[in-house]
Amino acid sequence: MDNLKCISKNDIENFSNHYHSRVENETISNAVIKNGIKNVSLNNQSLINMNYTFSNEIDAGTITNQKKSGRCWMFAGLNLLRINVMKKCNLENFEFSESYGMFYDKFEKFNCFLENIIETIDEDVNSRTVELLLRSGIQDGGEWNMFCNIVKKYGLVPKYVMPETFSSSESDSMNNILDLKATKCAHELREMKHSGKSMNEIYKAKHEMVKEAYSILCMFLGEPPKKFDFEYKDKDKKFKCDYNMTPKDFYDKYVGVNLDDYAVIINCPTEDKPFNKIYNIKYMQNMVGGQENNYLNLDIDTFKKLIVNQLLSNEPVWFACDVGKQMDKEKGIMDNHLFNYESVLNTNLGMSKGNKINYRQICPTHAMLFTGVNIINEKPNKYKVENSWGDKNGEKGFFIMSDEWFDEYMIEGIVNKKYIPDEIKVLFDQEPIKLPPWDVLSSLMK
Repeated sequence: MDNLKCISKNDIENFSNHYHSRVENETISNAVIKNGIKNVSLNNQSLINMNYTFSNEIDAGTITNQKKSGRCWMFAGLNLLRINVMKKCNLENFEFSESYGMFYDKFEKFNCFLENIIETIDEDVNSRTVELLLRSGIQDGGEWNMFCNIVKKYGLVPKYVMPETFSSSESDSMNNILDLKATKCAHELREMKHSGKSMNEIYKAKHEMVKEAYSILCMFLGEPPKKFDFEYKDKDKKFKCDYNMTPKDFYDKYVGVNLDDYAVIINCPTEDKPFNKIYNIKYMQNMVGGQENNYLNLDIDTFKKLIVNQLLSNEPVWFACDVGKQMDKEKGIMDNHLFNYESVLNTNLGMSKGNKINYRQICPTHAMLFTGVNIINEKPNKYKVENSWGDKNGEKGFFIMSDEWFDEYMIEGIVNKKYIPDEIKVLFDQEPIKLPPWDVLSSLMK
């Protein structure tokens, strides 16, 4: 066994001989070196199959753009809700202010972060939990439950009321400063405890820290409006205005969606997460006292059926997936057969979905919106996807996903409970199984 631990000169010679034993390897190597693996392995038949024609489509408005920020989960949620405004106001298009939601998400995350630091204040700073909290910081990423928390508490406003800023569209500098401030506050709170300060004194200090965070966010994003006038022209060119509205008034009147009507389903085929059980991840929150992140794990067929049924009922679906796998961003195609890596490289890359999840090869990295499905012989074969990367990629910003890609890389979907059969709906009454904060499902969307 010892002679297998290290790589010897004889090993290198044998490996080289093995490489040259395949006569086409040098030609393939030259092609990959010159053009890159994606261009060499691109399957043209996949491009032909993935055409942008769907039997069922939802009019979703024009594409949005999160730019250099990790707000996909918020954009997808707002894109879902804006359809209601477009219908109620007879509009060709509409967009909510993503900066408004971003402000309150950051603000609540800052407070939640400090609350978690206080909760773990007696743990060693090098404990796995404290280390994870410190590493997570005040990032852009989020989840469906976080989106619901912000909308329920703060409402929404049109984009023109609180437009994009430099830092909302390119958030790295803002995030770095917020992380540094939050970390400094965490150190100060822990030092107060270690020096014998009372919890009342600690909470008073935390309150002042949160107040300062509010001011910092105002510098980067502007202060959110408390009231505004909603002005618009409908499809018939008629001007309309609703004066002196609060963000909550606006949501109630022009959106009117009860977010509690939606449930989170996942397909995570790993041994540690049996199907038909509810799971919950500790510390996966952006708001103290906010909505829990409860996931019902379902087999792929049931998971898919619920999503397709909602699409066939002309209602879009918020979802999360591992977007970078077998995807061409420029063409907007997600298909398992898009790149023939295995045949080009003469190697086996296959793993089951469950093993890929366990070994961190698949995790939820991006949230988008299903706005269409193509049904052939009563089965779906491809899906229309509304992304938030602008209109330069795909079909004016819309992407296309094959059904096989869905099976392999789809992880989470949000469905209205009215589309869930009673025998599945009762499963949501279970007590959630608590997962550690470092579980693979805790990967926040970017």
